[in-house]
Amino acid sequence: MAGIQATIRSRLGDFSLDVTLDIPASGITALFGHSGSGKTAILRSIAGLESFEGDMFVGDEPWQQGKTILPVHRRPLGYVFQESSLFPHLSVQENLLFGYKRTPEQSRLLGLEQVSEWLGLEQLLLRRTQRLSGGERQRVAIGRALLTSPKLLLMDEPLSALDEQSKREIMPYLERLHDYLPIPVIYVSHSLTEVARLADHMVWLNGGRVVDSGSVQSMLTRMELAISHGDEAAAVLDTVVAGEDEQYHLTALDCRFGRLWVKRMEKSLGDSVRVRIPARDVSLSLEEETQSSILNIWRAEVVEIAAAGAGQMLIKLCCPERKGDQPLLARITCKSHDRLGVRIGTQLYARIKSVGLLE
Repeated sequence: MAGIQATIRSRLGDFSLDVTLDIPASGITALFGHSGSGKTAILRSIAGLESFEGDMFVGDEPWQQGKTILPVHRRPLGYVFQESSLFPHLSVQENLLFGYKRTPEQSRLLGLEQVSEWLGLEQLLLRRTQRLSGGERQRVAIGRALLTSPKLLLMDEPLSALDEQSKREIMPYLERLHDYLPIPVIYVSHSLTEVARLADHMVWLNGGRVVDSGSVQSMLTRMELAISHGDEAAAVLDTVVAGEDEQYHLTALDCRFGRLWVKRMEKSLGDSVRVRIPARDVSLSLEEETQSSILNIWRAEVVEIAAAGAGQMLIKLCCPERKGDQPLLARITCKSHDRLGVRIGTQLYARIKSVGLLE
């Protein structure tokens, strides 16, 4: 599959949507932006629920080209809404099989047992939906969508109606979509934390327009976005388990910058681990200063600098030897910036005070 290419132009009252999208053929693509930026309008346009001017190709198949429009019922997609909208008179299993039974046998790519295992639903199959928690209901809704064997899965803020406990419960199951789903997922969110944890690719929207798009690692360290999100500003790095220190109960992760020590993880050598490093938890120094309680100190080079509010500066850093699309962010005071003489091209040491594991 060649991915999803679309040009969408529409108007609803005072709001106009004018976007060009190029979405990868696999992984999770997050449509990110504040309320009213056009995220849900794009999802509804892709699903055929909103009319628009433009073209849309899903793989090599035209879903809209000029005046030729593929009807909603012929679009092989799954749609997960903010509210799970399960059938209350049916059991979990009957809800899951509702779309499956209506999918032609030759088109079925997934089965009940497989999807139930992915989403941890095996023990819930005989329950009535009224007896489910919010997180369980949403997992059933995702399963029901997957059992239609879609070529594309659309998810419209599926966690927004859940409490914090339910969000924590469902997150590991959403993360499994990376490993198991052979189809693209378009995920709408206004939460940087969700995007950092789940997405591979990100489209940043504002006022019905695309501000920028790219890998989640490069987008989260885009200075305008990072500054606008204050204390949430963070870098996301992809790492690989490289070893353990059994004496001190630590796990070693390797990434573009070098080695990262974190608390002991139940992982195997070579496993991939995504980490989130908040900008507020990265300090800078001109010397390595190894006599410190901080374990993670990396050589880095300054590639971008921007003011970040009263008395604050945001510094984007890269690895001097391996420059690429997984930079690091540091938030420091203007006084520290001046004392260190930080300029673009300055080589220094980044001291990592805390690391969040996005498992």
